[in-house]
Amino acid sequence: MDVQGKVVVITGASGALGEVVVRRFGERGARLALVDRKPDPAPGMLDGLGEALFMGGTDVTDPSSVERMVEAVIAARGRIDALLNLAGGWRGGTPLHETPLETWDFVMNLNARSVFVVCRAVIPRMIAQGSGKIVSVAAKSGLQGAANTSVYNASKSAVIRLTESMAAELKDHGINVNCVLPSIIDTPANREQMPKADFSKWVTPDALADVLLFLCSEASRAIHGAAIPVYGRV
Repeated sequence: MDVQGKVVVITGASGALGEVVVRRFGERGARLALVDRKPDPAPGMLDGLGEALFMGGTDVTDPSSVERMVEAVIAARGRIDALLNLAGGWRGGTPLHETPLETWDFVMNLNARSVFVVCRAVIPRMIAQGSGKIVSVAAKSGLQGAANTSVYNASKSAVIRLTESMAAELKDHGINVNCVLPSIIDTPANREQMPKADFSKWVTPDALADVLLFLCSEASRAIHGAAIPVYGRV
């Protein structure tokens, strides 16, 4: 699963999953462009990552902000070999008729619009170079609706459908587009929200990072439009 020297753009880079994925790809020699809304990297975030670019202050839901980020990466690195759409978030806990419109806008923008906007900016560069890998984080819950999680489930379902559509459009351009479907990722925020859960059944960020690494490597060259289950034991 070699990504040595590959230019890899990672959104949501300073999130709980992002931090682990950044470190894993950095250890494998990827040339990283770390995209985050925060203006500055966290202390120590770039340690040991060589000449990693930190693209702070990027709003992944805003086309102008994303285009500036992509242009900066191309200017500095000349290409983008892989894009990891890790930015996302969860809100829920109410039935649809009690859910504020603001929740719909927030969740759909962060989880689905971000994938649309970032991919739309990156894809022309990948087509021009004749290769690329795009991997997004959807969710197991995007496969089926459930009570009190309508907006989140709809947003992750949209990510799956976007993945399938892009894969059909891009496979003849040498570009692989896939997504992963974690169940519950073992993060501090999820533990806080579900303190009585059995955390040992959840998917660790390390385990998910391994799957993302595979999908960004040449070993995944024959996989197009897949939604890979990464359920742990949930």
